[in-house]
Amino acid sequence: MIERVELFQTKKDLLFLGVIFTTLLTLSLLYEYYNYKQVIKFDSAIIDAEVLRQYKKTKITNSGKIKNYQVLKLKSSDGFTFYTTTKTNLAEVHSLKLEIFTGEIGNLSFYDYLKGFYAYSKILNIQEMPTLKDKLSKQIKQQHTNNEISAIYEALYLAKPLPVELQKKFSNLGIMHLIAISGFHLGVLSAVLFFLLKYPYRYFHNNFFPYRSYKVDSFIIISLTLLIYTVFLNAPPSLLRAFVMLVVGFFLYDRGIKIISMQTLFLSVLLILALFPRLFFAIGFWLSVAGVFYIFLFFIYAQNLKKVWQFVLMPLFVYLMMLPYSLNLFGNFSALHPTSIIYTTLFTLFYPLSMILHILGVGGSLDFLLQRLIESGSQGTIIMFNIKFLYLFIAFSLISIHNRFFFYILNLFAFSLFVYAINYVT
Repeated sequence: MIERVELFQTKKDLLFLGVIFTTLLTLSLLYEYYNYKQVIKFDSAIIDAEVLRQYKKTKITNSGKIKNYQVLKLKSSDGFTFYTTTKTNLAEVHSLKLEIFTGEIGNLSFYDYLKGFYAYSKILNIQEMPTLKDKLSKQIKQQHTNNEISAIYEALYLAKPLPVELQKKFSNLGIMHLIAISGFHLGVLSAVLFFLLKYPYRYFHNNFFPYRSYKVDSFIIISLTLLIYTVFLNAPPSLLRAFVMLVVGFFLYDRGIKIISMQTLFLSVLLILALFPRLFFAIGFWLSVAGVFYIFLFFIYAQNLKKVWQFVLMPLFVYLMMLPYSLNLFGNFSALHPTSIIYTTLFTLFYPLSMILHILGVGGSLDFLLQRLIESGSQGTIIMFNIKFLYLFIAFSLISIHNRFFFYILNLFAFSLFVYAINYVT
């Protein structure tokens, strides 16, 4: 068997890729800067935007009155993200035309433009024509009597944000990564599509084009399908990361280069940030990268284990490694939090099955399972995890790539945190 080679074999390879990524990043930033200058050119700008998130808030004014308003997280047609508020009690909307008053923002820097900012606005028009996403959302709702369960499936298939209360329940169970669509979902869909294509392709391959490669053709079909789906969902950061890694991974695999490698992850991250620099500020993107990082780190030190042990230990290892991030970002924990390891394994069956059931119009068949899941996540505790310890954990993680001692320290660190969290809630 021919052994696969590493991606970077010489310093010249690194220099060459560095020049390419620097050039791509420069061009991307110049494009973003041009759009930025258009936004701040006048005191206000007319923007067409998609509503990414919409929720109500209440505050007490200095005079003691209760003020109700809505917060909108929007993404413009040019790709920048911003927040605004409205006193109008809007129903669920998906796209708006509005005037944002950049003159009232103050000195809006290019950094804030890339990161995301708040702007005063005036809504000019609400898009009332139902989109394809609206129609699919309606079909999902028609198959369920429980609004919470409908919201779960809308998050799973259409990348809609979950209500805050549901987010809290799933954070208690440690399964927010299963609900918020990510690379994990893309991986499951890739496997399902690969299986569905296999037998029809074999027939056409044998009768019409025996000279073609199934691996290449199936990759082209699957990647195009997933690209359309990713664009349809407005390219969530974690999904975009997964898609780029899928393309990069196949490209390298087809050329005999290792794909389960930190070099591959490094290449993918650089490529994504060079093309989409605003993703540098997306937490979802970095969480997705962290998940893949720890999978690769596991295989660095567990490559000599038997497959069955790799299958058993990898979910446990990744759970422990992601726990510091989970506690720092969400803080929610319960005695049932560790069961997320089991749920993650079962989800690979549940996700495609639930999708098929919805296509057949009987999506409510599994509602009783989700209802029990929601109920089990009702109880939880907030556990604070200082961000300084998270920075230390990240440092240990990076050093662990080449140092086995720090790998053991990393495991001890994560396990100690797990024991502390369990003792805290029991």
